[in-house]
Amino acid sequence: MSAYQCGACYYPYEEEFGLPDEGIAPNTRWKDVPENFICPECGTPKSGFINWIKD
Repeated sequence: MSAYQCGACYYPYEEEFGLPDEGIAPNTRWKDVPENFICPECGTPKSGFINWIKD
């Protein structure tokens, strides 16, 4: 699975773990994360995240 991080604050999103506290279940692919998702730490939109581990 892939992992992404916020380009502003480096907050991680790992598909394997999801973000249950944000309503995103484990094993949710990045492409399936809602487009209106924002970084829980700094408010950067989904488009501001970068892929840092490719499967």
